[in-house]
Amino acid sequence: MADSVYKIIELVGTSTESWEKAATTAVERAAKTLRDLRVAEVEQLDMVLEDGKVTAYRAKLKVSFKFEGS
Repeated sequence: MADSVYKIIELVGTSTESWEKAATTAVERAAKTLRDLRVAEVEQLDMVLEDGKVTAYRAKLKVSFKFEGS
C-alpha cells in the first residue's frame, strides 16, 4: 500500500426528520465537491428548539478525504 495523506474537515448537516438524515445530508453534499471521501465520524448531535419544540436536528461530523496537494 502506498503512503497517503488525508485531510479532515468539519461539517454540520441539518434535517427536520432525524440526526441520521442530518449526517447523511452533510456527507452527500460534501461528495458533490470533494473526491475520495473515506470516513465520516459523528462528533456531536444537537437540536434546534422553537417554543419548546424540536424544529431541526443537527449532526456535526469530521470527514476525511485523500489529500492530493503537493
